[in-house]
Amino acid sequence: MDPWNALLLFVAAVAAGALNAVAGGGTFFTFSALVATGMPAVAANATSTAALWPGSIAGLAAYRHEARSHWQRFVVLGLVSLVGGALGAWALLVIQETTFEAMVPWLLLGATVLFGFGPQIRKIVRRVGELGTGAAGRVGPALGLAFQFLVAIYGGFFGAGLGILMLAALTLTEKGDFHVANAAKTLLAVLINGVAVALFVFGGLVHVPEAIVMLVGAVAGGYGGVAAARRVPEPILRGVVVTIGITLSLYFFFR
Repeated sequence: MDPWNALLLFVAAVAAGALNAVAGGGTFFTFSALVATGMPAVAANATSTAALWPGSIAGLAAYRHEARSHWQRFVVLGLVSLVGGALGAWALLVIQETTFEAMVPWLLLGATVLFGFGPQIRKIVRRVGELGTGAAGRVGPALGLAFQFLVAIYGGFFGAGLGILMLAALTLTEKGDFHVANAAKTLLAVLINGVAVALFVFGGLVHVPEAIVMLVGAVAGGYGGVAAARRVPEPILRGVVVTIGITLSLYFFFR
């Protein structure tokens, strides 16, 4: 690997790790850096997922109490997420590079919109969740499981904006317990990305040297860069990520 490319990937991963710990959206940094090194889009997507996955495992520590206390409620959701994540990853394995590249700008644009309106979406989700047996109860868990299955397929295939979509799905199944829904979201993201990474590695999509460099950078960013990132107001961080998302979308639209 070219030393300058390695430096670019490491710096991008440090930024991604710090951003994920504060506001989310680190995938935009890692994916764009990998594409900038000349890596094909499919491999860049898979390698980015593999590099950032260990960081999501660390996020479970914050919700270990909820995870232990409510694990029975997460079993079916976990199975649905594993199957959906595997299907999404399999779709990435078999898709043609040109087809995926044609989809990328739309995927990036959709993820950018999700991220940009994340605070508003979270407020709406929280309000729906607080209705408890009201709107969430009337919809029922079956629709929530179906929605989670579709979200898991998306997460295995691409994954940017996954957390926001999962929180919306879990509002339908957790009946107003926002903290339990957040714990489930974190756990299910680990499962979805974990099964996807396993299939990506098995399918030869992950560029291991680049993934290792980015993994180290993401861990360093998550632990050491978070203090610096917290000094920057979240709207500014969000604006940076949205700008990168729009720029990437335009790049893939017109290249």
